Amino acid sequence: MERRMTMNANEKRHAERYDAFAGLEIRRLGGEYADDAHRLMLDVVSRLPDSALFATDDGGYFTELLARGGELYGAFGNGKLAAYSTLAYPGPGDGNLGREFGVPEEELDRVWMLDATIVHESARGRGLQRFFHELRERRARELGARCLYSTVHPANDASRRNLEAAGFVRQFTRPMYGGLMRHCYAKRLSGRDERHANPSRPADVHAGEPDGQGV
Repeated sequence: MERRMTMNANEKRHAERYDAFAGLEIRRLGGEYADDAHRLMLDVVSRLPDSALFATDDGGYFTELLARGGELYGAFGNGKLAAYSTLAYPGPGDGNLGREFGVPEEELDRVWMLDATIVHESARGRGLQRFFHELRERRARELGARCLYSTVHPANDASRRNLEAAGFVRQFTRPMYGGLMRHCYAKRLSGRDERHANPSRPADVHAGEPDGQGV
């Protein structure tokens, strides 16, 4: 009698992801890829319908990100960088938005930021934004993070949906990055399911994302 093998839900998810990422090499990157990532960012942003959707950085952003303890991940297709994503460590200084949504001073050094994700058109539709989101949250937990935050343009529906689906809650909305309007979203990491739980304020408080933006 023929024996049929069935996959459980987790195995099926992994199989589907393998198929989606076939032909891509995904790995953590060092500073030698800073220029490649910057060129990819400028190339993709140049074709956005509205330049305000993504706050571009200068060429030194990636070097500074890595020097401060952040991480850079890339996806390569045919040996060429097709997507990147960053996990940033803001440190306890003035640039840490955790203060604005109630993170205590003594916990600010355990706050991390889901910074930008850029995906070239040739690699879209394969779930890379969601994959990078999961990867960065897992790494933040491993690095001892207690809270994650991210910023997003109010009209960036895809990024907002990804954040909300992952349990991030909007904390506030205000101009950032030279006057560009942004939502700030945050999520407390505690080992239990924090979906729809606000880091420190009542659930009706709205927030946004730092350019945890993604395109």
